[in-house]
Amino acid sequence: MRISDNRAAAPQLPLWREQPDEPVARLRYSQRARRVAVRVSASGAVELVVPRGVSERHARAFLESRLEWVRHHVERRRASTPPAVPFPPAEIRLQLLGECWRVFQAGGTGSLRVRETGSVLEMRGSGTRAQQQRALQRWLARRAERALEPMLVELARQHGFSFSLMRVRCQRTRWGSCSSRGLISLNLALLFQPLEVVRYLLCHELAHTRHMNHSARFWRCVEECEPRYRELDAALCSGWRHVPAWLREERA
Repeated sequence: MRISDNRAAAPQLPLWREQPDEPVARLRYSQRARRVAVRVSASGAVELVVPRGVSERHARAFLESRLEWVRHHVERRRASTPPAVPFPPAEIRLQLLGECWRVFQAGGTGSLRVRETGSVLEMRGSGTRAQQQRALQRWLARRAERALEPMLVELARQHGFSFSLMRVRCQRTRWGSCSSRGLISLNLALLFQPLEVVRYLLCHELAHTRHMNHSARFWRCVEECEPRYRELDAALCSGWRHVPAWLREERA
């Protein structure tokens, strides 16, 4: 399969060409990666991380050299995969904001849409589970954008940072990122984290507007913004335990 440099939709590489039903590796180009790496998620999904400028031939060769390791970990993850999570959830608790939203399926026809009524999220329309998940993810993204942008703007003002734009995404592997152009991307799952942890993450990404690395100078910059960064970074590393299981499921 041809590898294309497409940031909007990550291409996929077959792991075992002679067995088309085997899993595929999702290819992600990264400006911050220093070497090719392969990762297996908790659900058994495989991601191949490739630094910009590395050839397709080199990426494929690396993947093939790790096939036995990948097979082992994919099988282990699949064997330990928990049963399907009930959906839709009865409620959605947003720890960052201290909010609890009850989820109500109102039914009806037409495309799925989510409407806020008091502290209730009404899901109107019909659709598959995957479509319902995407509808709730879109609502979470909007809620996260409304909550996180003022926080980011205020922290940037307080500490003299500047950034070009902020966007919210539903990311699988990162809490946030910052591009060389000052575009800060934040994970909507931050809504499920404590306020002080989210504040640290925002400081972390703002520091990348000055230092596009994790050098000693970068960490000094972070510390000036958030002196407890070591403690909060450790808390963020285990932050996925706060994220609802239905949101962590692999998406179609």
